[in-house]
Amino acid sequence: MAEPTKHHKACEDTDNETAAPSIPAHARQSINHCSLPADILGGLEYQRHPIPLEIDGVRELHAQLFERLDIEGAAEERARQFTAYMSACFSLEHPEEAGLSGRKRRHATYLRVIRGWSFDSDGREAAALKGWVESRFGLLARYHVDALRDEDEDAYRHYAQARAAGLYGTNAMEAQLDLLYAYTQYEFARRQPGTRHLRLYRGVSRVREHEIVARLDRRHAVLLLNNLNSFTATRERADEFGDYILSTDVPVAKVVFSSDLLPGKLQGEDEYMVIGGLYEVELAWH
Repeated sequence: MAEPTKHHKACEDTDNETAAPSIPAHARQSINHCSLPADILGGLEYQRHPIPLEIDGVRELHAQLFERLDIEGAAEERARQFTAYMSACFSLEHPEEAGLSGRKRRHATYLRVIRGWSFDSDGREAAALKGWVESRFGLLARYHVDALRDEDEDAYRHYAQARAAGLYGTNAMEAQLDLLYAYTQYEFARRQPGTRHLRLYRGVSRVREHEIVARLDRRHAVLLLNNLNSFTATRERADEFGDYILSTDVPVAKVVFSSDLLPGKLQGEDEYMVIGGLYEVELAWH
């Protein structure tokens, strides 16, 4: 995993901070299903001073899993136990036991959805993931194939259809993602106790496609990111995905998943799926 950030002014130097902007009302919902409301976890103040997040009831419902993980010292064995628990809990190997029939969606699992996101962040699986973030964290998708600004526009209707298709015929997909997030947060706490931020990078082709809330100077800005985003732990990898590099300190609590948590299951060992909202970023070009 990435090393924790040590010296980044936006998140560590609070002496000269100005008032941190809040996430606009049009980019969030009034209710969600986690331990903080969307207007707080989506704001810039949360990026600067994050606290842990929990999706309602997940740790309690799956207490047996986390009790097993607590007594296991090897990360690889914890990953094995997690995947075995997911398979058993959601009948992933035998979907007919969960009442699923037909061939199309029998193998629609959390792993398939994560793979789909990695291949196409505008695809059906990606829409399902963005819908899950909306439901659990209350942050609305801002982009899917096209900008999402009005529910009456075609772009939003196409997104809503893809979101529904991504969840249709799956075995409690959102509950699977809930547990994946809880496991991710558990593993970060075990592997890097006390770490609040990770310095991550994102390559983009056109900065103007992002919603710029404030220009701080030539190299720094506050952006409203999509409700789910791909980042990488290595700047060199980010160079492959665009002419501009966004560098920022991501709260650990906003990391949905990192591929290295489940060795051998997914590609992209330095990819991080990150919940959006307001972020102060450093802009660079090459």
